[in-house]
Amino acid sequence: MSISASKTVSALILAGALAGAVSLLTAAPATADDSKEKCYGVSLKGQNDCAAGAHSCAGNSTVDYDPSSFNLVPKGTCTTMDTPKGKGSLEPVKG
Repeated sequence: MSISASKTVSALILAGALAGAVSLLTAAPATADDSKEKCYGVSLKGQNDCAAGAHSCAGNSTVDYDPSSFNLVPKGTCTTMDTPKGKGSLEPVKG
């Protein structure tokens, strides 16, 4: 992956994390926001929104691109995100 592609992935992940944090500050729960979707395998260590049983929740991922941790991202963007470990997934990935 080129440096510019890596920067793009990092920017998208950061934008997703920021959007998730902002949504937590609103009155409605973040998961009720129809414009967002859970995207597994795209968060950096300690920057996840939550997980599928791997740890307690937000900010507890211990590795980059943990396939069982997710970030909330704009709907329709998850599976287009490239990471060093592959594309984002709408479902947790075991392994």
